[in-house]
Amino acid sequence: MSADTLKLLAESFTKILIPGLAMTVPLTIISFIFAVIIAVIVAVIQYAKVPVLSQIARVYIWIIRGTPLLVQLMVGYYGSSALGFKASGFTVAIIVFAINEGAYCAETIRGCLEGVPKGQLEAGYCVGMNYVSIMWHVVLPQAFRTAVPALGNSLISMVKDTSLASNITVAEMFLATRQIAGRTYQFLPLYLEVALIYLLFSTFISYIQRLTEKRLGRFDKTSENEGRS
Repeated sequence: MSADTLKLLAESFTKILIPGLAMTVPLTIISFIFAVIIAVIVAVIQYAKVPVLSQIARVYIWIIRGTPLLVQLMVGYYGSSALGFKASGFTVAIIVFAINEGAYCAETIRGCLEGVPKGQLEAGYCVGMNYVSIMWHVVLPQAFRTAVPALGNSLISMVKDTSLASNITVAEMFLATRQIAGRTYQFLPLYLEVALIYLLFSTFISYIQRLTEKRLGRFDKTSENEGRS
């Protein structure tokens, strides 16, 4: 690698990282928060087998999981314009990422909900709790502890998927890299550099995920010991 290439990489690192911190990270966090909210609602609807709504939830998951994310972004971006809504690329990206990831996370949470022993519901009814209270205070906390690894993986995937938002004018890391590469024609070194930055972000999330799993593991052991005493 030549000295000019190394100099270019050193100069471009900040120019790529800043859009990552200013755009990619907020886009990921906001989208994932909304995705989890959607996922919980859809998962609970399916778990409770709510008439009509459970069928709608299954159709929603079928459509989202069966179509590419890039196509969904394009439909959302150009569809909003066709309907007369003046939404920015960032806003459209948040909505599309949340809807897309919500479908996948819904299946994860639904599986974890079904893994909670049915006796928990019966025990809640025995102490006078209603269905909503049992779900909120008993079933969902247990399901979330089981879902943490899978949800962490979904968050990592979303960080990488945000690169697709460059196709609808969102000025995140990948778009910044493409612009620099277009001016300098140093495509391979710059794309390797942005790959490294994505890897750093993903590694940080993996570290937080492991810490969370360890903490939940200690919590479970403490609860088990208290139950035996």
